[in-house]
Amino acid sequence: MTDVMHSFELFQPATVADAQELLGEHDDAWVIAGGKDSLDWFKHRVMQPSVLVDISGIPDLSGIQEDGGGLYIGATTTLTEVADSDLVRSRFPALAEAAANVASPQIRNAGTIGGNVAQDTRCVYYRDGFPCYRAGGNTCYANTPTAMNREHTLFEASRCVAVTPSDTGVALTALEATFHIQGRRREREISAGEFFIGPEIDIERMTSLEPTDVLLGIRIPEKWAGSSQYFEKVADRNVWDFALVNVAMAAHMEGDRIGDVSMVCGAVQCTPRRLTDVEDLVKGEVPGEDLESLVKRVAASGAQPLNYNHFKIPLMENLAARAVRSLA
Repeated sequence: MTDVMHSFELFQPATVADAQELLGEHDDAWVIAGGKDSLDWFKHRVMQPSVLVDISGIPDLSGIQEDGGGLYIGATTTLTEVADSDLVRSRFPALAEAAANVASPQIRNAGTIGGNVAQDTRCVYYRDGFPCYRAGGNTCYANTPTAMNREHTLFEASRCVAVTPSDTGVALTALEATFHIQGRRREREISAGEFFIGPEIDIERMTSLEPTDVLLGIRIPEKWAGSSQYFEKVADRNVWDFALVNVAMAAHMEGDRIGDVSMVCGAVQCTPRRLTDVEDLVKGEVPGEDLESLVKRVAASGAQPLNYNHFKIPLMENLAARAVRSLA
């Protein structure tokens, strides 16, 4: 039966320590804050945890604070708060734009930045309860001659061909953010490259969060504050839909030439993809049509499209070129 939720116990801890204790006591506890992704899982009865731990009421997990020249954003800060924040818009406009492009206004008002980066993949087979690799089975139903795979990966397929669904995750990776996590025994802070993981590391998870972990917040360093930044998302619809391809870029200009630069694409592999070849190509160059043409040649180098997602290659190439064009 779809759209009928299962029974569960709901706990609403007042502190991170209380949340940690609950997660340690229950083997199948599920952390929830805005719940915009979780409720879909429950409605379709694909996931049926017996315990929900709602961390939205923990005051220490919400808010945007200055952190030197950078920012610290609590995990339960809503996407609307991130998109509308003067601090974020002035220092890291790529993140503000990414947050403003997530889903719809109603979802952004409740959905959190922690939930957006930690959400599971949107593969229709996995979401519909097929026993695929990611669900503990031994088949990838999206990687067959007749499968629906227009939204799936171009790079680094390892049994599973699902892609990262997070818009803010792409921007945060470009901004070289770090993720502050409370584990059962200790706190740790890890880079975006360590936080987002591919199927070759663990095919049943999209992030390095363990079952007893709580994402406390995200720290964005000063390095890219006030730099030239760009974010663009291409989706079937401008509201609600997940990206077919998106791009985030931060760059420091040295006169009319490009200095240090960071560029990342999303929805082309399981994790946000850093376009290091493009970065190496454009450093020290003057933005212009010739450079854009070269960027298009290398942006999607090595792509291995599936039956129905060849269109993602020119999308990726053009988005990378448009990001560079914004520096002209």
